[in-house]
Amino acid sequence: MKLVTRCLRPTSHFCRSNCRWRRISALGACQLHNATAPLDQSFRSHAKDAGPAFAICNVSSRHLHPMSVSTGSRRQDLRAFAVSSHPHSAGEAILVHSLLQSFIGEVLANYWDRTPTAVTIMGLMQSLLGGSSPIYFDHLAFRTFAVPSLGIDSIGSMFTDFGYTKRDMLSFPGKKLTAYWYAPPKDQEHLPRVFISELRVNELSPEAQKVIHSYTDGQPGQVGKYASLCAASGILPWRSPTAQDHDTLLKESEYAAWTLVNGYNLNHAAVSVHRLEGLTNGIEGLNDDLLTRGFAMNEEGGILKVSPDVGLVQSSTVADQIPFTFDKGGEGMVAGSYLEFAQRAVLPQYQHLQEHEIREYHRRDGFEVGNADKIFESTGAARSRPSAQPMAGYGKDLQLNDESGQFESAKG
Repeated sequence: MKLVTRCLRPTSHFCRSNCRWRRISALGACQLHNATAPLDQSFRSHAKDAGPAFAICNVSSRHLHPMSVSTGSRRQDLRAFAVSSHPHSAGEAILVHSLLQSFIGEVLANYWDRTPTAVTIMGLMQSLLGGSSPIYFDHLAFRTFAVPSLGIDSIGSMFTDFGYTKRDMLSFPGKKLTAYWYAPPKDQEHLPRVFISELRVNELSPEAQKVIHSYTDGQPGQVGKYASLCAASGILPWRSPTAQDHDTLLKESEYAAWTLVNGYNLNHAAVSVHRLEGLTNGIEGLNDDLLTRGFAMNEEGGILKVSPDVGLVQSSTVADQIPFTFDKGGEGMVAGSYLEFAQRAVLPQYQHLQEHEIREYHRRDGFEVGNADKIFESTGAARSRPSAQPMAGYGKDLQLNDESGQFESAKG
């Protein structure tokens, strides 16, 4: 079965001209330099921490389990990211499990459609890991406006309903942002953390506030209550904006302009680097490999964003530029989403544990304002980079073995 994806989701807001099914290689969707060079020869065939995280998987198994990058039908495969490798015994638990799995799967399906660089990198890593190693997500991130009926709780409440716990608040005065992160249920640590930020609209200029409120005011209360449906469907929670309003916000707040045209679409997904067994140089080596290939990385404050306690190290790509159809006619390129990488160190009190004993709760948890403040710049940097282009035939001889979940050469 060949790897298939859609280049862009055909919503009422994003340009439809390129929204057609097309066949791409297992290794990508962007034109990159030196793309055929091996990505860290030390990659092994198994992920480090079995269990607590969120993994790329194959849905051919009766009980979903981490296997391989999704292939084939987008609805059956691209959305299918397992939230557990073990079946539940109670009917209610199965229902909750299935609903959450479907929601996150749909959010990610929209993300793949809109983020060709992420498709490239994930496919590349999965292939080099041998197809049998899951690639876990550290967290998923959303953006919103702090206005009535919207804001952090408009999407965060859905996660708390499914057992997530709202944790620490983070404030970003320079960007006029507030954020909270949500921890997954203790018995489902394989799920990703969730990071949700909001723009403090009342701190913007009167002109910017007027623009934002012209879209958010007067919305039915249900829009905020069911904001998660917008995240899953890729539909904006307000009318399609004009190019003039987008540009007005862009002059004052890149975050505001991004949110206006992207709504509740996933801002980024973060790969859990410390689970990539065999990546001997860790996140620094991974960054070097990606730069060698020509991937544009967020260089704000340096490519590596390191917390004061050195327990959390992060990096990210620059967001892809994607086509957008504005209201009142006209099309343009706007900043889309990006891919992040997070590496969490084992806490001092657990340093005595053997490698196979280390679980996610033994590692540094939470987020860091200094790191996140620079990661936010991934979408701003998108304005200075060219849009991603389809790759020509890269990895075209690879096929997915449905039984093994591994990529294999069609030649042999």
